[in-house]
Amino acid sequence: MEGKEGDRMDKGMGFLTIAGSCVAVLFVVLVKHKAEVIMNFCIRAVLGQIAIYGINSLLSSYEIPVRAGMNFVSLLTSGILGFSGISLLYAILALRLL
Repeated sequence: MEGKEGDRMDKGMGFLTIAGSCVAVLFVVLVKHKAEVIMNFCIRAVLGQIAIYGINSLLSSYEIPVRAGMNFVSLLTSGILGFSGISLLYAILALRLL
């Protein structure tokens, strides 16, 4: 009987090793994907804030009274939506002029 119990332990341990390896590989893939998503968000957010600053400067030089604030909401908007988010911010502000 010892041989059979030993075989069961080896099969169980083998199953746990394979399952653990699969979980580890999935974890690495998910972390890599999340890091890429976070990096893309950060790049869009920073470039969006730079674009908002540039557009605000351009509009103020032409004396157009439309300025998007450089705050947490605009940071999230430009980070999540990118250039279309910046366009959306200025479109909402431009509606005030109508």
